[in-house]
Amino acid sequence: QVHVVESGGGLVQPGGSLRLSCTTSGTIFSIWIMGWYRQAPGKQRELVARIGRDGSTSYADSAKGRFAISRDNAKNTVYLQMNSLKPEDTAVYYCNAHRSIVDYWGQGTQVTVSS
Repeated sequence: QVHVVESGGGLVQPGGSLRLSCTTSGTIFSIWIMGWYRQAPGKQRELVARIGRDGSTSYADSAKGRFAISRDNAKNTVYLQMNSLKPEDTAVYYCNAHRSIVDYWGQGTQVTVSS
């Protein structure tokens, strides 16, 4: 059984920073393409950032220059460093593990950007 667990969400003021973490268990972490998605109220879930097995990264336009995704295969963990946060970044952030036609999702962590 594969488990995906996010942590690190919370309330932050505009311009602040947060680091999200996502840990997997029950699998070999390095074989998965890992991604961070988010879903704001009334909106569809959208991809924020993705990191490949080789460490290659891609970002949504809204995240470029502000967010950084990284992975530590020894710790079975992927991170999302979020800087210069804006109110429009408020959403539930989900971690995704993807390989071929298989996807595993975490339960999500709330990020609220507000003064």
